[in-house]
Amino acid sequence: MNYYYLLLLAILFEVCGTTCMKFSEGFSKLIPSVLIFVFYAISFFFFTLALKGIDVSIAYAVWAGLGTAFITAVGILWFREPASALKLISLAVVVAGVIGLHMSDRVT
Repeated sequence: MNYYYLLLLAILFEVCGTTCMKFSEGFSKLIPSVLIFVFYAISFFFFTLALKGIDVSIAYAVWAGLGTAFITAVGILWFREPASALKLISLAVVVAGVIGLHMSDRVT
């Protein structure tokens, strides 16, 4: 089994949960509010399965970094948030850090 597919599923469900936070408007809308917890539960389920084959330090860095990248893209594309040069450069640094952590695991 490829544990990175499970990690990718965890990331995608985490992004769905975070997106529902925006749609819930501070828990004032029922369906998006419930979906936050559903999506996060599914995300943690897949994340836990992924940890069977990926070191926790690497898995969490990838989960947090790519989740940040994906939710930034959702914010820019779906919610029309500004895409400043500083935001995009900072996002590239986060992704580069995740790649660096992943590569460091293979160097040792």
